[in-house]
Amino acid sequence: MEEKIIDENRQGEILMLDQPVRPVTYKPGRKLLIESYGCQMNFSDSEIVASIMANEGFTTTRDPEEADLVLLNTCAVRDNAEQKIRTRLDYIRSVKKRKPEMVIGVLGCMAERLREKLIEEERLVDLVVGPDAYRDLPNLIEQVDNGQKAVNVLLSREETYAEITPVRLNSNGVTAFISIMRGCDNMCTFCVVPFTRGRERSRDPKSIVKEATGLFAQGYREVTLLGQNVDSYKWNITGKGEIIDATQPSVNFAQLLEKVAQINPALRVRFSTSHPKDMSDEVLETMVRYDNICKYIHLPVQSGNSAVLTRMNRGYSREWYLERIASIRRIMPDCAISSDIISGFCGETEEEHEDTLSLLRKVKYDMAYMFMYSERPKTLAERKYEDDVSPEVKNRRLKEVIDVQMQSATERTKVHVGKTQQVLIEGISKKSKDHYYGRNSQNIVVVFPKGNAQPGDYADVLLTSCTAVTLIGEVVKIYTRENYSIL
Repeated sequence: MEEKIIDENRQGEILMLDQPVRPVTYKPGRKLLIESYGCQMNFSDSEIVASIMANEGFTTTRDPEEADLVLLNTCAVRDNAEQKIRTRLDYIRSVKKRKPEMVIGVLGCMAERLREKLIEEERLVDLVVGPDAYRDLPNLIEQVDNGQKAVNVLLSREETYAEITPVRLNSNGVTAFISIMRGCDNMCTFCVVPFTRGRERSRDPKSIVKEATGLFAQGYREVTLLGQNVDSYKWNITGKGEIIDATQPSVNFAQLLEKVAQINPALRVRFSTSHPKDMSDEVLETMVRYDNICKYIHLPVQSGNSAVLTRMNRGYSREWYLERIASIRRIMPDCAISSDIISGFCGETEEEHEDTLSLLRKVKYDMAYMFMYSERPKTLAERKYEDDVSPEVKNRRLKEVIDVQMQSATERTKVHVGKTQQVLIEGISKKSKDHYYGRNSQNIVVVFPKGNAQPGDYADVLLTSCTAVTLIGEVVKIYTRENYSIL
């Protein structure tokens, strides 16, 4: 089989899905260990991979000592993520010395970024597979079984894995991810995603509704719709808003959100991630109309300074972002908002850093993911800007960001104390086997005594106290999977 490797100049090339493949025969009883790192999309992709390999007779295991095939689904967004994966590979390779027939593969964004280097130069793995090539895994594994190394990192303009039913890995049986789109067309200067996941394409809404309906029938009570930028979801619509096929209905993200919410009022709906330049009032108004669409939006700002946002190529200004926040507060006052913050981006001055702190104080996020800037190879920022903020200054600025955010998170969490809120029970608390945990609509973790409830039930919980990011309460009323209805 011809090895498929793509360089940057061929990034948009289409992977043909109807090309003939040789039948693959495996030894019975082979076991797969798949580990996921990074974003929720990687975890969702791993469930697709598990489904593909289950069809080839593989069962899953969590023990490297039992595994015949080890796949690490990787993240390339920050350098420390890659270093963590390299450390894990060192351990897996030590296991392989005792079990030479083991096949080791790297999937996902790190595979797409480093490609054949992982095999040819570093000799860390047997198999390298990009995010759009998972259908080819059976054939690539056959190549390895025949003594060859195997690479397929060809990106696609079409692949969405729409018809593949994911195998829910490490599932709690209550919550699940559904990928609604793949790739990203936003060329943020700090980000490798457009290079590792390719161009943006949306999944057929019928397949999304079918998957969500099936999950509800299996007892799941919450789905999270995933995309690098869910607000730009478009089915049968061009980027200019033109209909592609007049015989088919067009669907934007607000309309898709409504279709999923209408499956059943007992099915909670979340989504991630939103982009400030694309988030519309139509989405907010749809969220208001449906009680089962959770009142929580992850809206990454990255920086509170317009000049830094321009260097990041984010496509909006500080003022635009704050207008979006104002719309959320106006249309949906009870909505929680979280964000991403990067400290120490190229050229960031003290004044620009102070603008980020002032935005944090103004918005008062319920939660935030906060990082020091980590220069990534082949990004526009690496080519165009100097990474000129010292590690010491980055560390200090990040600490200041964290301090301000923790104060806001504590204030926002305390607002809920004294209220009775509905919580979807997800499982047993990590800190006490006598307590359950779940989340309210605003995505805040709530911990409470187990009582007679079960995971998958809804509970009205009187919130009596809190920590900075967790609510603690007592159950007032339980709604089982069978008798639940939105109040």
